[in-house]
Amino acid sequence: MSHAEREHALLSASGAHRWLVCTPSVRLEEQFPDTTSEYAKEGTLAHEIAELKLRKYFIEPMSQRSFSAKLNKFKKRELFQDEMLKHTDTYLEYLQSITLSFSSKPYVAVEKRVDYSAYAPEGFGTCDCIIIHGEDLYVTDFKYGKGVPVSAENNPQMKLYALGAYLEYSLLYPIKRVHLAIVQPRLDSISEWSLSIDDLLAWGEEIKPIAQKAFNGEGEFVPGEHCKFCRAKAQCRARAEQYTALEDFKQMKPPLISNDEVGAILEKALHIEAWVKDLKEYALAECLKGNEIPGWKAVEGRSARSFTDIDKAFEHLKQNGIDEAMLYERVPLTVSKLEKQLGKKEFRSLVEEAGFVEKSPGKPTLAPISDKRQAITAAPDTASDFQ
Repeated sequence: MSHAEREHALLSASGAHRWLVCTPSVRLEEQFPDTTSEYAKEGTLAHEIAELKLRKYFIEPMSQRSFSAKLNKFKKRELFQDEMLKHTDTYLEYLQSITLSFSSKPYVAVEKRVDYSAYAPEGFGTCDCIIIHGEDLYVTDFKYGKGVPVSAENNPQMKLYALGAYLEYSLLYPIKRVHLAIVQPRLDSISEWSLSIDDLLAWGEEIKPIAQKAFNGEGEFVPGEHCKFCRAKAQCRARAEQYTALEDFKQMKPPLISNDEVGAILEKALHIEAWVKDLKEYALAECLKGNEIPGWKAVEGRSARSFTDIDKAFEHLKQNGIDEAMLYERVPLTVSKLEKQLGKKEFRSLVEEAGFVEKSPGKPTLAPISDKRQAITAAPDTASDFQ
């Protein structure tokens, strides 16, 4: 099944980080349309190109002519970008690096639908790539987005895929170890994590009652970071009450709040900005439909000016005595832009190793305790510098 044709289970693997925590959210979402963003369509195209490359290398004997003809069809798509070829190569090279270390030919499946309904009712999903060699099962996910790096460690989406893959192949292969990997080439991120099959199956048993509650739409609503991709996020009452409950702090007696209270308020406020943005988007859509949001209305924003034909405009200015130097700015590239332009290898040899780049420590910033970066402190005489 191609990436573009994928169906989605109610208890989808990609939504597991949400429905395992906020069990009634799955049924709540059903009343909202499932829209597809431009980013998702872009990702679908990148997956289709990756699938073609993986099939040629691992599965189907394919002449270069046949491969090029199929690839050219993808290149004609509206959302195609040249960088898709580079990023899908990175994904293929990662998988090649795994299989080249094997002493014998592995089993490889690409875009394989797996069924994990033994653990989550009617649950199924599509694995980007499954590799089996000896007692090892490799489940790899290709993410084309460039939002945030996603960790494979204890990742419920990956563990559900692995359960489905194990159920599919355990009669044919003596699988004892599972290796999960998430490849995000646009973020230069490859996250890997391994566990025993016993630990994976034990986790599957743990989530069974939670998945059943989610399927039934039972349990308590639990707002949190997982709300980001929920279709009900703008109107969800539990999410709204999490922020409006800030009013509770008015009941505190002392004139100054304690550090404990600061932590509690920040915890509640952590995702307010994203919530307000979701509310604004929903309210604007309602106003544009002609529905009333008391106290608010849709208006035309600031208009933007642009040239109808910049080349002709500049030519006209030069003909009228305007110096060409006035029309352009010469700005040197930043370190990251130059690295992208030259490529990492050439940038390292020509710039970094020549001593033209220094890396200064980042400015102290506040982060939740769950953040993986190491905690820092500043000496009393330097603390004022960070205010």
